[in-house]
Amino acid sequence: MPRTYAPRAVDALFERVQVGAFQLANRIVMAPLTRNRAGPGLVPGPLAADYYAERATAGLIIAEATQISAQAQGYGDTPGCYTDAQVARWREVTDAVHLEGGTIVVQLWHTGRVSHTSFQAGGQPPVGPSAIRAKTKTFIPGQGFVECAMPRALGLDEIPAIIDDFRNACMRALDAGFDGVELHGAHGYLLDAFLRNGTNHRTDAYGGSIENRARLLLEVTETCARAIGADRLGVRISPVSTAGDSHDSDPQPLFDHVVDRLSPLGLAYVHVVEGETGGSRDGVPFDYNALRDHFAGVWMVNNGYDRRMAINAVASGRVDLVSFGRLFMANPDLVRRLKENAPLNALMDPSTFYGGGAHGYTDYPTLHQSQTVPTPAESLLARRRATQSRLVALAD
Repeated sequence: MPRTYAPRAVDALFERVQVGAFQLANRIVMAPLTRNRAGPGLVPGPLAADYYAERATAGLIIAEATQISAQAQGYGDTPGCYTDAQVARWREVTDAVHLEGGTIVVQLWHTGRVSHTSFQAGGQPPVGPSAIRAKTKTFIPGQGFVECAMPRALGLDEIPAIIDDFRNACMRALDAGFDGVELHGAHGYLLDAFLRNGTNHRTDAYGGSIENRARLLLEVTETCARAIGADRLGVRISPVSTAGDSHDSDPQPLFDHVVDRLSPLGLAYVHVVEGETGGSRDGVPFDYNALRDHFAGVWMVNNGYDRRMAINAVASGRVDLVSFGRLFMANPDLVRRLKENAPLNALMDPSTFYGGGAHGYTDYPTLHQSQTVPTPAESLLARRRATQSRLVALAD
């Protein structure tokens, strides 16, 4: 029998809410957005602290997908969270967000077969559940978009190390000052590729049945929950998205099983991409209401939500949080714009989406502000001074 959900006030999208260990200022979430601006050593770029701090009015920021290991990389200039230098630079980002009163978690990924030999030690092939090439492209600096390389199937004896890489990166994330972690179980990357029978042709304990194909995602989630606390951990899934050449012959029972198994873990939330990533929400039949009924905790939705849809979804009681990607990219003050029903900035030239500097990254305008409110430049200067004062105090 379908669950019933108590309706909320029409302005509930803008109300404070407890989500796991997090007290959020509102139910509006900045979705993870790959921007390909990491520097040498795959540390976050020099403008990352400003970029995220500008968006700190979001109830929750989910920082861009971030590698758990060197092997996990699949795109150029995407950051990691497994070296001391990466952790130190991420600490600058989280400090800046916290100084603005924000809450921030990081999305951790292993790109799996959506990768290229150029990113792998010694030019080795990337890894996946099976030796099936992803019919998609990745980006290599200096070369542009290229076809993904043929992967090799992970050996059964290699899987424990992958799980431990996720655990280690979770602990590193807390060292970097993140409030928690989101596991990237979507879009054809490693955890998602193991889930789907279109990409997983294994015949061992991690292939075949739904229970076996879900095993890696669940083992990673359980391990990370023990490491950092389930109430600081979320999981993202994309049941019908074909991003990363992901596909399954029967996604409804697969994801019903996954969510049913995640429910008793006490996670902070489950984050669901509804429909095709960045595209149609109803191109493939799927019952998201039925899926939601399998999870007893906080439910976050994503993909093409506008102001009206988000307000109605949260007011229905069935949805707890709504994440926005491209709208947050173009509108640092999205929360204010949604609350006031103000006009939204359009996205700049697509050439600014991936890679580059400040243009299309930290130079989107905010709404006109009164003289009593600091300008963005004044806010950035104040944050930097506060950070310097804090570092001096720690040194003393």
